[in-house]
Amino acid sequence: MPYSSISELPDSVKDHTPKHAQEIYKEAFNSAWEEYKDPDDRRGDSSREEVSHRVAWSAVKNKYEKGDDGDWHKKD
Repeated sequence: MPYSSISELPDSVKDHTPKHAQEIYKEAFNSAWEEYKDPDDRRGDSSREEVSHRVAWSAVKNKYEKGDDGDWHKKD
């Protein structure tokens, strides 16, 4: 279930990340969705969706960090 726009992202992403982080998340998720369509390309029993969400969060963490307020902020 790739995302066609950031408005479709889960609330946990939309409510706690800036727009740029949401764009990163969407692009990383969609890329991982394609890359890991074959179960043999995934580790363990993870579903395609689980892997795609993990990849997307990892991409966000490259440029953003979670603050004490629970929201994600651009790294210095």
